[in-house]
Amino acid sequence: MATKILRHILRLPSSRFMYRRWESSNTKVAVYDPFANKPKKNKDTYLEAIKMFENQDNRRRGHVEFIYAALARMKEFGVHKDLQAYKALVDVLPKGKFIPSNIFQAEFMHYPKQQQCAVDLLEQMEDNKVMPDSELEQMLLNVFGKRGIPLRKFWRMLYWMPKFKNLSPWYLPDELPNDTLELAKMAIHRITSVDPTMKIEIWQTEEIEACIDKTWIVSAQSETQKILLAEQPPEEPLVVRGPYEVYLKEQVVTYFTLLGKVRPEHKDDSDQDDVSNLKKPSGIPGFIGQTTLPVVKCTVHEQDDGTIVAVCATGSSSRDSLLSWIRLLEKYDNSVLSNLPVIFTLTAPSNDVVVQETQPTAEDVKRVQN
Repeated sequence: MATKILRHILRLPSSRFMYRRWESSNTKVAVYDPFANKPKKNKDTYLEAIKMFENQDNRRRGHVEFIYAALARMKEFGVHKDLQAYKALVDVLPKGKFIPSNIFQAEFMHYPKQQQCAVDLLEQMEDNKVMPDSELEQMLLNVFGKRGIPLRKFWRMLYWMPKFKNLSPWYLPDELPNDTLELAKMAIHRITSVDPTMKIEIWQTEEIEACIDKTWIVSAQSETQKILLAEQPPEEPLVVRGPYEVYLKEQVVTYFTLLGKVRPEHKDDSDQDDVSNLKKPSGIPGFIGQTTLPVVKCTVHEQDDGTIVAVCATGSSSRDSLLSWIRLLEKYDNSVLSNLPVIFTLTAPSNDVVVQETQPTAEDVKRVQN
Protein backbone atom coordinates (compact mmCIF):
# COMPACT_ATOMS: atom_id res chain seq x y z
CA MET A 1 0.00 0.00 0.00
CA ALA A 2 2.81 2.37 0.89
CA THR A 3 4.61 1.63 -2.36
CA LYS A 4 1.50 2.46 -4.40
CA ILE A 5 1.14 5.82 -2.70
CA LEU A 6 4.82 6.59 -3.29
CA ARG A 7 4.51 5.70 -6.98
CA HIS A 8 1.47 7.93 -7.27
CA ILE A 9 3.35 10.87 -5.80
CA LEU A 10 6.33 10.34 -8.11
CA ARG A 11 4.04 10.28 -11.17
CA LEU A 12 2.57 13.69 -10.36
CA PRO A 13 3.91 16.60 -12.48
CA SER A 14 6.32 18.97 -10.84
CA SER A 15 4.01 21.95 -11.35
CA ARG A 16 1.69 20.65 -8.64
CA PHE A 17 4.37 20.92 -6.03
CA MET A 18 4.54 24.26 -4.24
CA TYR A 19 7.81 25.27 -2.70
CA ARG A 20 7.41 27.69 0.15
CA ARG A 21 10.30 29.44 1.82
CA TRP A 22 10.30 30.08 5.49
CA GLU A 23 8.94 33.46 6.37
CA SER A 24 11.84 34.06 8.75
CA SER A 25 14.31 33.92 5.83
CA ASN A 26 12.76 37.02 4.24
CA THR A 27 12.34 38.92 7.47
CA LYS A 28 14.83 41.72 8.02
CA VAL A 29 16.03 42.09 11.57
CA ALA A 30 16.02 45.67 12.84
CA VAL A 31 19.10 46.27 14.98
CA TYR A 32 18.69 48.83 17.74
CA ASP A 33 21.57 51.27 18.05
CA PRO A 34 21.72 52.65 21.62
CA PHE A 35 24.21 55.37 20.61
CA ALA A 36 22.06 56.97 17.88
CA ASN A 37 19.34 58.53 20.05
CA LYS A 38 21.57 60.26 22.56
CA PRO A 39 20.88 64.03 22.60
CA LYS A 40 24.27 64.81 24.14
CA LYS A 41 27.27 63.02 22.73
CA ASN A 42 29.91 63.03 25.46
CA LYS A 43 31.72 60.60 27.72
CA ASP A 44 28.92 60.31 30.29
CA THR A 45 26.26 59.34 27.76
CA TYR A 46 28.68 56.89 26.11
CA LEU A 47 29.35 55.07 29.38
CA GLU A 48 25.65 55.18 30.20
CA ALA A 49 24.80 53.35 26.96
CA ILE A 50 27.35 50.64 27.84
CA LYS A 51 25.82 50.21 31.30
CA MET A 52 22.34 49.89 29.79
CA PHE A 53 23.54 47.04 27.57
CA GLU A 54 25.12 45.25 30.53
CA ASN A 55 21.99 45.49 32.65
CA GLN A 56 19.42 44.39 30.05
CA ASP A 57 20.80 40.85 29.65
CA ASN A 58 22.86 38.85 32.12
CA ARG A 59 24.16 36.51 29.41
CA ARG A 60 25.37 39.47 27.31
CA ARG A 61 23.99 38.14 24.04
CA GLY A 62 25.24 40.12 21.03
CA HIS A 63 28.21 41.54 22.96
CA VAL A 64 30.59 41.27 19.97
CA GLU A 65 28.29 43.26 17.68
CA PHE A 66 27.72 45.80 20.43
CA ILE A 67 31.47 46.31 20.97
CA TYR A 68 32.08 46.84 17.24
CA ALA A 69 29.24 49.35 17.09
CA ALA A 70 30.61 51.14 20.14
CA LEU A 71 34.12 51.29 18.66
CA ALA A 72 32.75 52.91 15.51
CA ARG A 73 30.98 55.60 17.57
CA MET A 74 33.94 56.53 19.78
CA LYS A 75 35.17 59.50 17.80
CA GLU A 76 31.63 60.85 17.53
CA PHE A 77 31.36 60.92 21.33
CA GLY A 78 34.93 62.21 21.79
CA VAL A 79 36.16 59.17 23.77
CA HIS A 80 38.49 57.62 21.17
CA LYS A 81 41.47 58.61 23.32
CA ASP A 82 39.94 57.81 26.71
CA LEU A 83 41.27 54.71 28.50
CA GLN A 84 38.21 54.41 30.73
CA ALA A 85 35.93 53.98 27.70
CA TYR A 86 38.04 51.10 26.38
CA LYS A 87 38.01 49.44 29.80
CA ALA A 88 34.22 49.71 29.89
CA LEU A 89 34.00 47.91 26.52
CA VAL A 90 36.34 45.13 27.69
CA ASP A 91 34.17 44.74 30.78
CA VAL A 92 31.20 43.92 28.51
CA LEU A 93 32.77 40.55 27.62
CA PRO A 94 31.62 37.63 29.81
CA LYS A 95 34.17 36.44 32.36
CA GLY A 96 35.58 32.92 32.53
CA LYS A 97 33.75 31.42 29.56
CA PHE A 98 36.45 32.10 26.98
CA ILE A 99 39.41 30.80 29.02
CA PRO A 100 40.94 27.72 27.30
CA SER A 101 41.04 24.59 29.41
CA ASN A 102 43.78 22.74 27.52
CA ILE A 103 46.70 23.41 25.20
CA PHE A 104 44.73 22.57 22.03
CA GLN A 105 42.09 25.20 22.74
CA ALA A 106 44.83 27.74 23.50
CA GLU A 107 46.76 27.13 20.27
CA PHE A 108 43.70 26.89 18.00
CA MET A 109 42.25 30.23 19.21
CA HIS A 110 39.43 29.25 21.54
CA TYR A 111 36.35 31.40 20.72
CA PRO A 112 37.98 33.19 17.72
CA LYS A 113 35.20 35.72 17.18
CA GLN A 114 35.48 37.13 20.69
CA GLN A 115 39.29 37.09 20.68
CA GLN A 116 39.43 38.92 17.34
CA CYS A 117 37.01 41.51 18.68
CA ALA A 118 39.30 42.16 21.67
CA VAL A 119 42.35 42.38 19.37
CA ASP A 120 40.56 44.95 17.19
CA LEU A 121 39.75 46.96 20.31
CA LEU A 122 43.41 46.95 21.33
CA GLU A 123 44.48 47.92 17.81
CA GLN A 124 42.16 50.93 17.91
CA MET A 125 43.76 51.89 21.22
CA GLU A 126 47.18 51.62 19.61
CA ASP A 127 46.15 53.71 16.60
CA ASN A 128 44.86 56.46 18.91
CA LYS A 129 48.01 56.27 21.08
CA VAL A 130 46.13 55.27 24.25
CA MET A 131 48.56 53.76 26.77
CA PRO A 132 47.26 50.58 28.48
CA ASP A 133 47.71 49.95 32.20
CA SER A 134 47.85 47.02 34.63
CA GLU A 135 44.09 47.15 35.29
CA LEU A 136 43.35 46.47 31.62
CA GLU A 137 45.80 43.55 31.75
CA GLN A 138 43.91 42.01 34.67
CA MET A 139 40.59 42.46 32.86
CA LEU A 140 41.90 40.63 29.77
CA LEU A 141 43.33 37.93 32.00
CA ASN A 142 39.92 37.36 33.60
CA VAL A 143 38.21 37.12 30.21
CA PHE A 144 40.66 35.13 28.03
CA GLY A 145 43.22 33.70 30.42
CA LYS A 146 46.99 33.98 30.28
CA ARG A 147 47.21 32.10 26.94
CA GLY A 148 44.72 34.25 25.07
CA ILE A 149 45.68 36.13 21.91
CA PRO A 150 44.43 39.53 23.25
CA LEU A 151 46.73 39.26 26.26
CA ARG A 152 49.72 38.64 23.96
CA LYS A 153 48.72 41.69 21.96
CA PHE A 154 48.49 43.67 25.19
CA TRP A 155 52.02 42.66 26.23
CA ARG A 156 53.45 43.75 22.89
CA MET A 157 51.71 47.12 23.24
CA LEU A 158 53.01 47.51 26.79
CA TYR A 159 56.56 46.91 25.54
CA TRP A 160 56.64 49.07 22.40
CA MET A 161 54.31 51.99 23.08
CA PRO A 162 56.36 53.56 25.93
CA LYS A 163 59.44 53.37 23.70
CA PHE A 164 57.80 55.37 20.90
CA LYS A 165 55.74 57.75 23.02
CA ASN A 166 58.50 60.34 23.62
CA LEU A 167 60.74 59.44 20.70
CA SER A 168 59.87 62.49 18.58
CA PRO A 169 62.08 65.54 19.30
CA TRP A 170 59.10 67.86 18.66
CA TYR A 171 56.96 67.70 21.77
CA LEU A 172 53.23 68.14 21.38
CA PRO A 173 50.74 68.31 24.26
CA ASP A 174 48.08 65.65 24.63
CA GLU A 175 45.39 68.18 23.72
CA LEU A 176 46.29 70.62 20.97
CA PRO A 177 45.06 74.22 21.27
CA ASN A 178 42.01 75.22 19.28
CA ASP A 179 43.56 78.57 18.29
CA THR A 180 44.88 78.45 14.72
CA LEU A 181 47.58 81.00 15.54
CA GLU A 182 49.04 78.76 18.26
CA LEU A 183 48.94 75.78 15.90
CA ALA A 184 50.76 77.80 13.23
CA LYS A 185 53.50 78.78 15.68
CA MET A 186 53.99 75.15 16.70
CA ALA A 187 54.12 74.05 13.05
CA ILE A 188 56.62 76.72 11.98
CA HIS A 189 58.80 75.92 15.00
CA ARG A 190 58.80 72.25 14.00
CA ILE A 191 59.73 73.06 10.39
CA THR A 192 62.51 75.54 11.15
CA SER A 193 64.08 73.78 14.15
CA VAL A 194 66.84 72.53 11.84
CA ASP A 195 68.47 75.95 12.33
CA PRO A 196 68.84 76.84 16.05
CA THR A 197 69.28 80.54 15.21
CA MET A 198 65.85 80.74 13.58
CA LYS A 199 63.72 83.63 14.78
CA ILE A 200 59.92 83.38 14.67
CA GLU A 201 57.88 86.60 14.54
CA ILE A 202 54.14 87.28 14.47
CA TRP A 203 52.92 90.10 12.26
CA GLN A 204 49.54 91.56 11.34
CA THR A 205 48.75 92.36 7.72
CA GLU A 206 47.06 95.57 8.90
CA GLU A 207 50.56 97.06 9.19
CA ILE A 208 50.49 97.32 5.40
CA GLU A 209 48.05 100.02 4.35
CA ALA A 210 47.22 98.51 0.95
CA CYS A 211 46.37 95.06 2.31
CA ILE A 212 42.94 93.56 1.61
CA ASP A 213 43.01 90.42 3.74
CA LYS A 214 43.10 91.26 7.47
CA THR A 215 44.84 88.34 9.15
CA TRP A 216 47.98 87.26 11.01
CA ILE A 217 51.31 86.02 9.67
CA VAL A 218 53.80 83.71 11.44
CA SER A 219 57.16 84.30 9.77
CA ALA A 220 60.49 82.59 10.43
CA GLN A 221 63.89 83.80 9.26
CA SER A 222 67.45 83.52 10.60
CA GLU A 223 70.41 85.85 10.22
CA THR A 224 72.02 83.42 7.78
CA GLN A 225 68.92 83.57 5.60
CA LYS A 226 69.05 87.36 5.64
CA ILE A 227 72.62 87.20 4.32
CA LEU A 228 71.56 84.71 1.65
CA LEU A 229 68.74 87.05 0.64
CA ALA A 230 71.08 90.04 0.52
CA GLU A 231 73.35 88.20 -1.95
CA GLN A 232 70.45 87.41 -4.31
CA PRO A 233 71.22 88.82 -7.82
CA PRO A 234 68.75 91.56 -8.90
CA GLU A 235 68.03 89.81 -12.20
CA GLU A 236 67.06 86.54 -10.48
CA PRO A 237 63.45 86.52 -9.16
CA LEU A 238 62.38 85.09 -5.83
CA VAL A 239 59.69 82.40 -5.83
CA VAL A 240 56.91 81.89 -3.27
CA ARG A 241 56.02 78.20 -3.26
CA GLY A 242 53.21 76.38 -1.52
CA PRO A 243 50.95 75.63 0.09
CA TYR A 244 52.66 72.71 1.81
CA GLU A 245 51.12 70.72 4.65
CA VAL A 246 52.51 69.72 8.02
CA TYR A 247 50.56 67.52 10.42
CA LEU A 248 50.29 68.13 14.15
CA LYS A 249 48.53 64.93 15.20
CA GLU A 250 45.09 65.27 13.54
CA GLN A 251 45.50 68.98 12.75
CA VAL A 252 46.87 70.19 9.41
CA VAL A 253 48.73 73.50 8.98
CA THR A 254 49.66 74.92 5.57
CA TYR A 255 52.84 76.92 5.10
CA PHE A 256 54.79 78.67 2.32
CA THR A 257 58.46 79.12 1.49
CA LEU A 258 60.37 81.94 -0.20
CA LEU A 259 63.07 80.52 -2.48
CA GLY A 260 66.08 82.27 -3.93
CA LYS A 261 68.81 81.35 -6.39
CA VAL A 262 71.03 78.34 -5.78
CA ARG A 263 74.68 79.29 -5.55
CA PRO A 264 76.92 77.37 -7.96
CA GLU A 265 79.11 74.66 -6.56
CA HIS A 266 82.71 75.69 -5.95
CA LYS A 267 85.33 73.39 -7.45
CA ASP A 268 88.51 73.27 -5.40
CA ASP A 269 91.40 71.77 -7.37
CA SER A 270 94.00 72.38 -4.66
CA ASP A 271 95.74 69.56 -2.83
CA GLN A 272 93.82 68.84 0.34
CA ASP A 273 96.88 67.18 1.93
CA ASP A 274 99.12 70.22 1.45
CA VAL A 275 99.70 71.80 4.90
CA SER A 276 102.37 74.30 3.83
CA ASN A 277 99.87 77.17 3.61
CA LEU A 278 97.07 76.88 6.15
CA LYS A 279 94.38 79.56 6.09
CA LYS A 280 92.65 80.99 9.10
CA PRO A 281 89.00 79.86 9.41
CA SER A 282 86.52 82.54 8.40
CA GLY A 283 84.31 81.96 11.45
CA ILE A 284 80.53 81.87 11.58
CA PRO A 285 78.96 83.91 8.74
CA GLY A 286 77.28 87.03 10.07
CA PHE A 287 78.51 86.61 13.64
CA ILE A 288 82.27 86.05 13.92
CA GLY A 289 84.77 87.26 11.36
CA GLN A 290 83.57 88.26 7.89
CA THR A 291 79.89 88.86 7.21
CA THR A 292 79.86 87.23 3.79
CA LEU A 293 79.08 83.59 3.19
CA PRO A 294 81.85 81.21 2.19
CA VAL A 295 82.08 80.09 -1.42
CA VAL A 296 81.33 76.46 -0.57
CA LYS A 297 77.65 75.67 -0.06
CA CYS A 298 77.46 74.89 3.66
CA THR A 299 74.10 76.00 5.07
CA VAL A 300 71.00 73.85 5.61
CA HIS A 301 68.90 76.43 3.76
CA GLU A 302 70.60 75.80 0.41
CA GLN A 303 68.74 72.94 -1.25
CA ASP A 304 68.93 71.52 -4.75
CA ASP A 305 65.78 73.28 -5.99
CA GLY A 306 66.53 76.65 -4.38
CA THR A 307 67.71 78.53 -1.32
CA ILE A 308 65.05 78.91 1.37
CA VAL A 309 65.29 82.49 2.64
CA ALA A 310 62.05 82.62 4.68
CA VAL A 311 59.10 80.47 5.81
CA CYS A 312 55.62 81.58 6.82
CA ALA A 313 52.06 80.54 7.63
CA THR A 314 49.12 82.90 7.31
CA GLY A 315 45.63 82.85 8.74
CA SER A 316 43.93 82.65 5.34
CA SER A 317 46.69 81.27 3.05
CA SER A 318 45.54 83.72 0.39
CA ARG A 319 47.63 85.48 -2.23
CA ASP A 320 47.02 88.88 -0.67
CA SER A 321 48.29 87.71 2.73
CA LEU A 322 51.45 86.38 1.06
CA LEU A 323 51.95 89.70 -0.67
CA SER A 324 51.67 91.41 2.72
CA TRP A 325 54.25 88.93 4.05
CA ILE A 326 56.75 89.98 1.37
CA ARG A 327 56.18 93.65 2.22
CA LEU A 328 56.61 92.98 5.93
CA LEU A 329 59.86 91.12 5.25
CA GLU A 330 61.04 94.18 3.36
CA LYS A 331 60.00 96.38 6.27
CA TYR A 332 61.91 94.32 8.86
CA ASP A 333 65.63 94.13 7.91
CA ASN A 334 65.23 92.94 4.30
CA SER A 335 65.42 96.13 2.28
CA VAL A 336 66.84 94.27 -0.71
CA LEU A 337 63.32 92.98 -1.47
CA SER A 338 62.41 96.39 -2.92
CA ASN A 339 64.71 95.68 -5.90
CA LEU A 340 63.90 91.99 -6.41
CA PRO A 341 61.01 90.55 -8.44
CA VAL A 342 58.83 87.95 -6.69
CA ILE A 343 56.89 85.19 -8.46
CA PHE A 344 53.89 83.53 -6.78
CA THR A 345 53.41 79.88 -7.77
CA LEU A 346 50.36 78.81 -5.76
CA THR A 347 48.86 75.41 -6.53
CA ALA A 348 45.32 76.82 -6.19
CA PRO A 349 44.34 80.34 -7.28
CA SER A 350 42.95 82.76 -4.73
CA ASN A 351 39.37 84.03 -4.77
CA ASP A 352 40.25 87.48 -6.06
CA VAL A 353 41.87 86.22 -9.27
CA VAL A 354 40.05 87.42 -12.38
CA VAL A 355 40.33 85.11 -15.40
CA GLN A 356 40.75 87.14 -18.59
CA GLU A 357 39.16 85.86 -21.79
CA THR A 358 41.60 85.27 -24.62
CA GLN A 359 38.92 84.82 -27.29
CA PRO A 360 36.82 87.82 -28.52
CA THR A 361 33.20 87.95 -27.47
CA ALA A 362 30.20 88.11 -29.83
CA GLU A 363 29.75 91.85 -29.19
CA ASP A 364 33.37 92.55 -30.16
CA VAL A 365 32.90 90.64 -33.42
CA LYS A 366 29.79 92.69 -34.31
CA ARG A 367 31.66 95.95 -33.62
CA VAL A 368 34.49 94.90 -35.93
CA GLN A 369 32.08 93.93 -38.71
CA ASN A 370 30.20 97.22 -38.48
